[in-house]
Amino acid sequence: MNSPVEIAPSSAPQRGELAWVDGVLISRQALSLPVGDAGFVLGATVTEQLRTFHGRLFLPDAHRERLQDSLATVGIQPGRPLDEVFSAAAQVAAHNHAAGPAAGDLGLVIFVTPGDQPSQHGGRGSVSRTVIHTFPLAFQLWADAYAEGMALRSVSVRQVPDACWPVQAKVRSRLHYFLADREAHATEPGARAVICHLDGRVSETSTANIAIVRDGTILAPPPADALSGVSLRCAESLAESLSLAWQSRSLTEADLASADEILLTSTPNCILPATRFNGRAVGSGRPGTTYRSLLAAWSRLVGLDIAAQARDRASMSP
Repeated sequence: MNSPVEIAPSSAPQRGELAWVDGVLISRQALSLPVGDAGFVLGATVTEQLRTFHGRLFLPDAHRERLQDSLATVGIQPGRPLDEVFSAAAQVAAHNHAAGPAAGDLGLVIFVTPGDQPSQHGGRGSVSRTVIHTFPLAFQLWADAYAEGMALRSVSVRQVPDACWPVQAKVRSRLHYFLADREAHATEPGARAVICHLDGRVSETSTANIAIVRDGTILAPPPADALSGVSLRCAESLAESLSLAWQSRSLTEADLASADEILLTSTPNCILPATRFNGRAVGSGRPGTTYRSLLAAWSRLVGLDIAAQARDRASMSP
């Protein structure tokens, strides 16, 4: 695969989408990754996904902190300072938002690889690679879920044990997510898999952290059980502002089955309700009051109606 066509920042195209590779702004269409990069060969890629509201990155400091922690855990040293990386991310997000359709908020990905895999480059490695790119948020995939909820299913696929890599490292080695969701979809089309540890502790889904509501208290897995979600921490902060009780506690699938509500938090859609688990209704089978309160508070925080934005953008999709 050809290397990216490098364009100096001063001469970067003023129209069309941009990407950023190791300190250089390039045309998004020119973005590529050598097939011999260890991030591709081994899946050894540390990553963060952010989103914009009104064209501005949401909670960039929290994502920067998590990226730094993941890089330290995996042992990849980025070739550029993270302050520079996140400054570039804000620049790319603002440019691409302005270049796109009105109200078209974006997803933004930062990923870091170890560089060339020596076995595929004549025994020579390279410095690490850091890449930033954006994409239009796929609102049509979750727009209806704000009002109708999601379906979850138990699966046989388990979470990767800490003996392989810590759950707190946000990496691209995610074959277990793929297999888990494939099993869930085979049982119930459209359902999302609940991924548990070998001992039965609930961890997460392939795209979201999980919390439940029981007797007015929100219960969420502790850091030892699931990736420390930026959106989950935002939900906890909003819950505190609403005087909603929040506890960190390991959960089981029995807890999900008996929950009054199940909450799913993730960067693209912020917060969604799960209204079915293993084919049975969660609580009343409709989005609950705690979910609705948190979604309203989140919308106030970002200055727009999150569910309405998703519905409006989804209606514009071909």
